[in-house]
This record gives sequence, C-alpha cells and structure tokens, in this order.
Amino acid sequence: MADQTGRVALLAGASGLVGSRLLPLLLGATEYSRVLALTRRPLLFDHARLANRIVRFDSGLEKQLSGLRCNDAFCCLGTTLREAGGQEGFRAVDQDLVLKIAHLAQRAGAERFVVISSVGANETSKNFYLRVKGETERALERLQFAALDMLLGLRRNVRPLEFLAQGVLWFVNPLLLGNLARYRGMAAGEVAAAMLGAARGRRRGVNRYGVSEMRALAVAGFRHRA
Repeated sequence: MADQTGRVALLAGASGLVGSRLLPLLLGATEYSRVLALTRRPLLFDHARLANRIVRFDSGLEKQLSGLRCNDAFCCLGTTLREAGGQEGFRAVDQDLVLKIAHLAQRAGAERFVVISSVGANETSKNFYLRVKGETERALERLQFAALDMLLGLRRNVRPLEFLAQGVLWFVNPLLLGNLARYRGMAAGEVAAAMLGAARGRRRGVNRYGVSEMRALAVAGFRHRA
C-alpha cells in the first residue's frame, strides 16, 4: 500500500456548501501535505498547504489542469434544478462536470475518488434527479478507480424540486427506523467529515455508504490525525 503521509488531495467545489466544510478538514489532516482546491473565484483565505486553482469549469478544463498530480480526489460539485435553470443545466453539472473531474483526477494519478451521490440513485428511475445520479454512479464505476467512495445521504440544504419530502423527513428523523433510516438528513459538516473519513478508511473497490455508515465515517473525518 502506498505511503499515507505526504499525499496530495484534490478538491473540486471547495467554495460550496459541503466543499467549504471539507476544505479545512483536509488542511488539518496530517496525511495530506498539499490540498489543491478548484474554484471559480479565489478563496478568501490562505494556508501553507493550500493551492487554490481558479478555473473555468465550463471551458478548457483539461488544459487548465495540465500537469496536475494528486492521490485522492474529492468532488463536492452539485446544483439544483432551480439554480441550473432546468434539467439540461442540472445534468451539465451533476453528471457531465462530475465525470469530467473524475477523468481529470484519474489522469492526474488519483487512486481514490470520493463523491456525493444520493439515496435512491438508480439509472432506470422515473425520477429525473435519481436517474441522473444513478447514471453518474454507473459511469464512475466504469472508470475503475482503485477506490471509489459514494456517499448516499440526504443533507440539511434540501433540494425541494428533486426531493419534495426532504423538508418533512428532516423533522421526522427520529422516527425513521430500520430500512427507513437511510432517509435521515445530515448536516453539510457531517457529510464533509464523512468524505474524509471514507478516504481514511482505505477501502478498495466500489463503496456505497448510507447515512448510518456516513455517521461513523464522520467521526473518523473529524479526527485531527489519520
């Protein structure tokens, strides 16, 4: 197994809801000597181990990231149907852009790709949101990363057009037991910590983590040391 110290982490979506919470965790993780944060606009802080790459995600991304090298890649990119202006715009971000980042990370040497997906993701689903997520999962699997970690939780920042029930589910979390426990909501900070926890778990192959597993991963992610 490769040395787990002095590694380089790539983070796409570092200024978003989850990414902005994952970034300080990665900077505080002693296993990473450098964190490459991809953002559309400059971050408002600096750190000795932070390399903030300002990129245009919609044009010439391959050229902009030429020569990039990393060990673990974390993808926090995502939008909503409303923000994207419809289904085409949503797919462009949550599928096309995620897959582009995955391809570039793989070319950069990433052995592990950690990404946020969704409970119920299924490429044959009649629900557009779940179908896109399922198609994206399947495409990521075909890339055959040494390790692919997909987190399947729901977050506090509800996406009403994709999951109308999430606002209700958050309030009834304590009542969701057994098979329904996978629909419990999670705070963005917990999701971020779970992403780091997944990388620290060092599992190989394709791994899908539901809410209960993500909570356990978050404990590992919040630890200062690996």
